[in-house]
Amino acid sequence: MNYEILKIDQTENIALVTISRPQAMNALNTRFFEEMDQAVAEFKADTDLRAIIITGEGKAFVAGADIAEMANKTAEEGSVFSAKGQNTFSSFSTLNVPVIAAINGFALGGGLELAMGCDFRIASTKAKFGQPEVSLGLIPGFAGTQRLARLIGIADALHLLMTADMIGAEEALRLKLVQKVVEPEVLLDTCITIAKNIASKGPQAIKAVKQTTINGYDMPFVEGEKLEASQFGTLFGKGSEGEEGMKAFLEKRKPNW
Repeated sequence: MNYEILKIDQTENIALVTISRPQAMNALNTRFFEEMDQAVAEFKADTDLRAIIITGEGKAFVAGADIAEMANKTAEEGSVFSAKGQNTFSSFSTLNVPVIAAINGFALGGGLELAMGCDFRIASTKAKFGQPEVSLGLIPGFAGTQRLARLIGIADALHLLMTADMIGAEEALRLKLVQKVVEPEVLLDTCITIAKNIASKGPQAIKAVKQTTINGYDMPFVEGEKLEASQFGTLFGKGSEGEEGMKAFLEKRKPNW
């Protein structure tokens, strides 16, 4: 597939994905989901990849789903479109590397849902956040009702979902919707620095900690402990990443992953 909406630039082991529909404020349409699904498939096959950063071109990260495409959908078609978006954003959690949202501007509706599908979020001071769907007589369709409540708590989530209020970066930070707020001119550099830091760690450990944390989140605590113990054990043994990491520590040198 030729990419028309996504620009993908890979430097060494870090991929930068830029959503490029600035004339539509990067609104999400069917083509976007098809391209993102293809990108995820390619990322899964890239064994050298260590981190992915997603951002938007222009003044928006993503200003929402494409209303022009959605306006004439039937109820059945609406459900299909919702499921398509949910599946795409959920696929980020199946990747073995971190997916970082670099939120440069408006992250509204589907844009906020995209950001919440990432592993964590770094925002520009100019970023704006909201789920305005009820103003259109709709609700979020790409797992916004589910992820927002899990990230910031059900009361704050319901407040944002029901009022359709738009909040700034500092409020998003207070709510723990984002992990860091930086000036616009250093947003990508900050995300790249974070990505390089993670890339310097054991790739199998990064994979294991991501999958164990995500998969264990909805488990009963005791079951989550068992999952952790099992994954912990996979990193030990002859020729393992853990063996190399601990040996490097004792020998006061950098590990050779």
